[in-house]
Amino acid sequence: MPRWKALPEELDPSLREFAARLRGLVDRSGLSPAAVADRTGYSRTSWERYLNGGLLAPRGAVVALAEVTGAEPHQLTMAWEAAERAWSRSEVRHHMTMEAIRASRARATPGEAGVAAAPVASRRPSRTAGGAGPDRSRRGGRRRAALFLAGVVGALLLVAGAVLLIDLGGDDDAGAVPAAPSAGAGTGAPRSPSVVGCGGAGCAGQDPETTGCGGRFADTVARATVGGALVEVRWSATCGAAWARITRASAGDTVRIAAGSSEQEGAVGAEADAYTPMVAADQASDARACATLVSGATGCTAPG
Repeated sequence: MPRWKALPEELDPSLREFAARLRGLVDRSGLSPAAVADRTGYSRTSWERYLNGGLLAPRGAVVALAEVTGAEPHQLTMAWEAAERAWSRSEVRHHMTMEAIRASRARATPGEAGVAAAPVASRRPSRTAGGAGPDRSRRGGRRRAALFLAGVVGALLLVAGAVLLIDLGGDDDAGAVPAAPSAGAGTGAPRSPSVVGCGGAGCAGQDPETTGCGGRFADTVARATVGGALVEVRWSATCGAAWARITRASAGDTVRIAAGSSEQEGAVGAEADAYTPMVAADQASDARACATLVSGATGCTAPG
């Protein structure tokens, strides 16, 4: 069974290419979407939408993925900027089309309502009016049709003008820094430092993800390759703590973090990665990570 769902057929080529690039990074890292979520601070549901083309990943999530997978952040953010412009164009087209439809309906409805609500002096035909009744009805119908068509044409011209302005803007804003995602953007929004669950010695032995020290509040400060596995020291200045992470690993491999006299260990299970509980670390250079593989290979990150 394929790992990924087919991308939507209507997806813009730039967005399709970007989603495929993100999928490639995840595939090469050996991480599952759940593991990517744990390490980036964005939820699993959000990552499934990003990777399946249902939603454009925010810039912060893209940078976090680059950091997790060892990709070049600058190149990936440049690709994101092109995808973001394509996403904005598609959103504006959809929004303006819906506005055009709503405007046309709004213009047509008052005319119909006015005719329906007009008081009728008598149900009996007036002898003095002669054939004026049917003629007025025909004229009213023509006016309603004319108003409706004018509304449609005006709204469509508005859509065309907005799209033209966006397309003409094209690459002029390629160097502009996109706005950061709002804090209310849902499960994909970064956490606030005020919600981290521990600090310094209070973090010792705790899970970096459940305490909020991971994701965007952590940096990889050292790494080493042991056999085919990647071993990293993750350090959070916000929490004053560090932990070790191993990826591209095999079941039974172990990873260890040490800072001063404190040490914690983690083991790889069904997933191809694992991380340790935290140790207190005031400085990034205080921590060192080591791995022991089932193959017999061992190795550590360089001392700080």
